Amino acid sequence: MQERNISANNFEQCQKCSICETVCPVMANNPAYAGPKRSGPDGERYRLKNGIFFEDSLKYCLNCKRCEVACPSGVRVADLIQQARIDYGRKLPKLRDTMLASTDQVGPLASAFAPIANFSLGLAPVKGVMHLALGVDRHRTLPKYASETFVRWFKKNAEDKQAQYSKHISYYHGCYANYNYPQLGKDFVAVMNAFGYGVHLIEGERCCGVAKIANGMIEAATRDARTNVDLFRESVKAGREIVTVSTTCTMTLLEEYPTLLKVGNDQVRDHIHLVERFLWKAIASGEVKPVWKEDWKARAAYHCPCHQERLGLGIFTMELMKMIPGMELTELESNCCGIAGTYGFKKENYKVSQAIGKPLFDDIAAAAPEFVVCECETCKWQIEMSTGVPVKNPVSILADALDLDKTAILNKPTK
Repeated sequence: MQERNISANNFEQCQKCSICETVCPVMANNPAYAGPKRSGPDGERYRLKNGIFFEDSLKYCLNCKRCEVACPSGVRVADLIQQARIDYGRKLPKLRDTMLASTDQVGPLASAFAPIANFSLGLAPVKGVMHLALGVDRHRTLPKYASETFVRWFKKNAEDKQAQYSKHISYYHGCYANYNYPQLGKDFVAVMNAFGYGVHLIEGERCCGVAKIANGMIEAATRDARTNVDLFRESVKAGREIVTVSTTCTMTLLEEYPTLLKVGNDQVRDHIHLVERFLWKAIASGEVKPVWKEDWKARAAYHCPCHQERLGLGIFTMELMKMIPGMELTELESNCCGIAGTYGFKKENYKVSQAIGKPLFDDIAAAAPEFVVCECETCKWQIEMSTGVPVKNPVSILADALDLDKTAILNKPTK
């Protein structure tokens, strides 16, 4: 029997109730996938006896973790599946998979040639070549890149101003805010500064690693995880809490590092905070005080990402958005959007990805909001492509709804 660390794999607690199968979005749309119960706790019993029982169909798992949310016994079903893929998967990542997962390498190159890259990736012939040669589905709208990264903007425009604040946090910005949508990082700095927090970047931060884990690049993901945890320790020693904006990044830093990558994060785990929860607590406790624009109004719908549900943090986004006087907010039914990071970019998964997301797309159409509120960047790509409705991160909504100047004056420390 192959030696494995199974201390966290509590498969024996499975009651075989099959609730996990009722919420699995893949099982409902892809007959090639056996479902979370068979792939997770049932399959684990066989795999522990002999690795020959590993099934390649486990690759169809989205790792959305909806099975774990639903499980009445707290079985880490998705982790069982992902751990099995790590331990027994023998197929090397394709060129496509490596490119999709290597954001720290592709991001700087794409940003350096952003106008050319964005134009080229939108052309039908280029999409056709990528479909045939790489396996990136030609129907997928590819994310655009920014010519000026968030880090470059911050160093030129904001870094020198942060020392004036009495409170300080470290910002884990992630790949998306840096390479694809720097405005999110700018909005984060504006909001945090208005509430009296100085923002510090984590110099040398690496991609959280979720895409590398999903695509079998475990050694690279582990190296990045160790680097990030070491950098987080430095922030904590400096007295700064670590604030994040991406739900999937946050889940990976908190949950996947110790369970799947075996990178301990005990010293920093309690110091990592998703921004919505961080700000809701600060406002609700009276630590900071917002001043809202009197004429700001919006009709929006909130989509809680799967990983946000797994962390149990969606309620904080809802309550934070409800604090905005002009916000008319509808909470959408719990549904997976179907993209699951790089999963929905692959041509073999595209149709299933869209079928998984259809209930959500239909709910958005029925709600007819001005925009969708969502913390996840890949959910944003999927929803905007499939519905045409804009998706806004809660941080950007706050930056728009707050009177930033008056909020800054109100939260300026008094001597």
